[in-house]
Amino acid sequence: MFFALRKSYRILLIACMLVCSLFVGGAIAGGGDYYSGKAAKYVFLFIGDGMGIPQQVATEAFTGKGLSMRSFPAQGVTTTPAADRFIVDSAAAATAMSAGQITNVGMIGLAPDNTKVKTIAEMARERGMKVGIVSSVSIDHATPAAFYAHVPSRSQYHYIDHAIAESGFDYFAGGGLKDPKGKKKGIESRGDAMEAIRKAGYTVVDNRNGFLGLSAKSGKVLAYNQWLQDSGALPYAIDHRNDKDISLAEFTRKGIELLDNSKGFFMMVEGGKIDWACHANDAKAAIMDTVAFDDAVREAVAFYKKHPDETAIIVTGDHECGGMTLGFAGTQYDTDFDVLKSQYVSFQYFTDDVLKLFKQENKGNVTFEALQPTITHYFGLEFSGDAEKNPLVLKPYEIATLREAFNQTMLDEMVKPVTADNERLYGGYDPLVVAITHIVNNKAGLAWTSYSHTAVPVMTSAIGVGADSFNRSYHQSEIAKKIMAILGNKPHVYVAAK
Repeated sequence: MFFALRKSYRILLIACMLVCSLFVGGAIAGGGDYYSGKAAKYVFLFIGDGMGIPQQVATEAFTGKGLSMRSFPAQGVTTTPAADRFIVDSAAAATAMSAGQITNVGMIGLAPDNTKVKTIAEMARERGMKVGIVSSVSIDHATPAAFYAHVPSRSQYHYIDHAIAESGFDYFAGGGLKDPKGKKKGIESRGDAMEAIRKAGYTVVDNRNGFLGLSAKSGKVLAYNQWLQDSGALPYAIDHRNDKDISLAEFTRKGIELLDNSKGFFMMVEGGKIDWACHANDAKAAIMDTVAFDDAVREAVAFYKKHPDETAIIVTGDHECGGMTLGFAGTQYDTDFDVLKSQYVSFQYFTDDVLKLFKQENKGNVTFEALQPTITHYFGLEFSGDAEKNPLVLKPYEIATLREAFNQTMLDEMVKPVTADNERLYGGYDPLVVAITHIVNNKAGLAWTSYSHTAVPVMTSAIGVGADSFNRSYHQSEIAKKIMAILGNKPHVYVAAK
């Protein structure tokens, strides 16, 4: 009975939050204030996955420069609850923003009752516009998938991969495919999705030179970076190799070049690794990916300046991640963002490349003391010196924290304990790397509350055609409906063709 009451209370709470999100912003939040003028010819939707207001402000504080998106004339506050949970996941969030449908977590392009809902990308294609989908994570991940696929579970990557070929969209770019051959457990293989994509007429390129050589004559395109650092994704921006890797801004610029035509285009661009960095509580990596995301936005702004009366640019986050907070108990009112300048790699690179090599080279003599120069080299933390004069000098309790995390990291995988304390302390990531980034973050005056998403509202910014409709406060499902109006469609949820 107690648990039943708790469940009923949770459902009531979510319902109340959704209702509040509709009324806080007045008419616009309720969907009554939509653009009604001439349809836009060019529409950009940028989604910073995991990008809340703290991530934006931290980035500006670190760089000393304003983000392009935060200079847009229209600024709205957007709430994010899913149909079945107060804290949304990327699948439900993207379905809300692509189709206007508030749905259950994990669902892609479907209503809670499994009805297929039409996306704004599909609507744009029906209007004769070209369509591009770009992401810094795998192109079949939850956010990009919600614009072209309709599956009950975001983990059904194989089916999502085949939906690329079936979509007829003109440009897919960024990360790779996670399950093209249907090898994951519980999946019925439909054949090689990459082969199906090629048969559907797509030119596939997987390296920088091939990418730079793409032109309008290339036809439909699937382009991805040669180095897919983790789970089919682009490398973190902090790990980007300028001479080899393709940036999110470059993928966006090329997309504009290939999609531009007399009937216009719709392009969705996701900065997906902001979220991944925040899951791991790596502030520097999150900040650099936010910079990379804003660089992509700037490509759209440059295009907008040439077509100001025909272009709409909308920038938003799908949810906040990590519970980033701009302040830390240990530093009280002080911040020192320059501390972050001493970190040169992401948590992922340090885990996969640096630590792995260290273990191999020091087999039989893997000690905390032996690793200290490496920690100093990549993160700037000093194990001796005057902490009062140099904020990067570690205090005794910080060294003790690192030593304990080092011991946890070096335990054999067969005996490494998976406990509630370990999950709370390290979130399932490498203990030493998390301890290092936490200390660096804290010294900068940043902290985290979670290794998961939060329900903190996000900002939505807009410029160009219909921008005013994105002011005030509304649920993220309204973003899709507002874009529908900008495209010339009536703003409501549409059932997709079966």
